[in-house]
Amino acid sequence: MFNDRWKLLSRAASPGGTRVAELSPSQRHFQAPSRGLDRRAHAQGDVYSRHSNGLEQFFSQIQGLTGLRILDLSGASQANVGFITGLGHAIYSEDVLKSLDLAFGDGDFFQNQSDPERTERFLSQNFDFPENHFDGVLAWDSLEYFTPALLNQVVERLSRALRPGGYLLAMFHTEERADSIPAYYYRISDARTLLLTFREMRKPAQFFNNRAVERLFSSFESVKFFLTRDALREVIVKR
Repeated sequence: MFNDRWKLLSRAASPGGTRVAELSPSQRHFQAPSRGLDRRAHAQGDVYSRHSNGLEQFFSQIQGLTGLRILDLSGASQANVGFITGLGHAIYSEDVLKSLDLAFGDGDFFQNQSDPERTERFLSQNFDFPENHFDGVLAWDSLEYFTPALLNQVVERLSRALRPGGYLLAMFHTEERADSIPAYYYRISDARTLLLTFREMRKPAQFFNNRAVERLFSSFESVKFFLTRDALREVIVKR
């Protein structure tokens, strides 16, 4: 199942490979606000550029290496495929938010995540990775939409899939009282710059302060936080 499903995406940037989505030239770009994210400024497809210390740290850890496997949970994009394969690595892509909606979106989204049959099917279809298969994981903000029990299983599977010494980059919104938060597609512009494309406003499953993030990744060797000027907390963890 894993090889059949993921092999094609790792070749997406190769001649004759499958083309993946690119940002439309008509999409509007704006700069990230210095404090928070103004929901009124968002429309589907809006893009803003932000400096990312977490991304810079992630790629600095694999600088000079080639032939690594990177898992991208924001869905296939030409930007990410081109950048990562340009460094000499393979990229495996999955749109986790889309997969979550397909698996649990008919009815109560969060209640459905407690259904044992649904969760087992979701995990086997989306997180059935070989042990120590990946050298890095770009989780972005996807972990915010899992209920605690399912999230713990997902993180456990990601931990097993990461080789010892591998890194995972994640984003968590800092707005503790927000009923909904902006979900994005994450596209890599360069090793320190991200283009965030607004998808929709979504309700998070739970709020993550620093202590909650540390508990979530308690089985990892280290957890490092990066200060940002907007409403996203960047976290990089080492397996």
